[in-house]
Amino acid sequence: MKSIKFSITLALAAILIITGCSKKFDQYSQNSNQPNLGKVPPGIVLKSILDNIHTYPGGDADKQCQFYCSNYTYYGSNQYWTGSASLDYGNLYNVLAMEAEARRLAGSDNNPYHALGLFFRAFFFVDMSEKVGDLPMTEALQGLANTTPKYDTQHDIFKQCLLWLDSANTLLSGFIQNGFLEFSGDFYYKERLSNPLTPRDALIEWQKVVNSYQLRILIELSKRATTDADLNIPGRFANIFNNPAQYPIFTSNDDNLQYVYNNNFNYYPDNFTNLGNNQLRINLAQTLETTLGQLNDLRCMVLGEPARGLGFADTAYQSYVGAPSGMDLSTMATLINHGIVDAKVSLFNRNHFYNPSNLAGEPTYILSYPEVCFCIAEAMNRGWITGSVATGYSADWYQKGVTAQFAFYGIVDGANTVTLQGPAGNEITYTVHFPFSTYFNQPAVKYAGDNATGLAQILLQKYLAYARNSGYQAYYQWRRTGVPVFSAGAGTGNGGVIPRRWQYPTNEITANGTNLQAALQSQYGGSDDINQDVWLVK
Repeated sequence: MKSIKFSITLALAAILIITGCSKKFDQYSQNSNQPNLGKVPPGIVLKSILDNIHTYPGGDADKQCQFYCSNYTYYGSNQYWTGSASLDYGNLYNVLAMEAEARRLAGSDNNPYHALGLFFRAFFFVDMSEKVGDLPMTEALQGLANTTPKYDTQHDIFKQCLLWLDSANTLLSGFIQNGFLEFSGDFYYKERLSNPLTPRDALIEWQKVVNSYQLRILIELSKRATTDADLNIPGRFANIFNNPAQYPIFTSNDDNLQYVYNNNFNYYPDNFTNLGNNQLRINLAQTLETTLGQLNDLRCMVLGEPARGLGFADTAYQSYVGAPSGMDLSTMATLINHGIVDAKVSLFNRNHFYNPSNLAGEPTYILSYPEVCFCIAEAMNRGWITGSVATGYSADWYQKGVTAQFAFYGIVDGANTVTLQGPAGNEITYTVHFPFSTYFNQPAVKYAGDNATGLAQILLQKYLAYARNSGYQAYYQWRRTGVPVFSAGAGTGNGGVIPRRWQYPTNEITANGTNLQAALQSQYGGSDDINQDVWLVK
């Protein structure tokens, strides 16, 4: 009997020991800092989304918008793409996850995360559609429930995105008025390192983002202004512009949605640490730098060093030229000569981009006040809206956009200090007088009126304001309007023709081939051709 009791006792003890050890192991294997699966706080997801809405300068977009060129084959070329686009469905899944958790916590979609989510939906779908055309949208993002979603037309995508933005504006307006301000993770406004805003002021800024972004989309739809009445493009634009209380938009550079770098951890991509690699291997492009020089525009000296091989004075505007992006690389390399001493094209301004005491460089626009000004000027030029003494005319908005971009670079009306690198590698400081009135009274800059010439002036200044900013917006404007003229040739590849779109991702052929082929047939005659136009610009 004792042996039976003893055996039972041992068995129970063994069970307790095993159970206890198992529980303790499970407990120790849990990461208390890791959120529960499917319940990541929406503020954390928001940070991830926000980190993916900007495009770093120094990459393909910079070259393909013809802001700068590589002149050394080993480190890259100036050729455009020949293949497929990278699409942002992963970011959209994050948007859905953020909204789902915010809905669980708040009990409804009546919360700031949902309002921001509507903006992100529009932002990512427009960005993807700009690249390829039609896309899965209404049947997309369902996971295994639908692995072969049908494609929505680009028309329907843009129409839905405008509706999402309208809804986002309405929600944000209600939160601002009624005090529902609880949200986190916004490092663009609410939690930015310099001058963080109150939750209410941050939502006010996001409402301006939403409506300013609507203006961008409507301008990008300009070729459809008279052909697609259901989109009501001029009417929508006029409604936003004429109702600032209901649809607030950017009113100064303080509103800019921009990615800000810092001197400690997050350096501007072109900085002192990569000077040795970059200083002679990249140079400014003709479409940007030569244009600035020809306009006697001080921005050419902010961005570039003088091309001393041309024989002009350091502060002569003729000294600032870029290389044609279509030039063969081997030919372009010969223009560099011995670098800053006798180059025949402008290298990056060392003080502006490679200053060891300023690793933060300049902010990178995602959406800017200068762009908004030029959108309004273009809409007035096209007759969508009417200017007045109170609201300003086309010329006023045109000049506001230019001077706002001057302010971005610290250019003032009058005497400016320009720092250049001397032939011996030393810094040379010059005082350059730059009266705004003189600049705006030049025949090439003075607004020619609401006509084709005036429109080309607006578009050219808008391009210059996009410099090294705003992702592919400068390319999209060229594709839509032909302004400015882009350089094409052996250096840009594709037989000397600049592509008009990207191909669809190659995995779509096997994953959703039937629907892809139907979309290609309806848009491009069955061919995934990079030289055909998307509906937006046909």
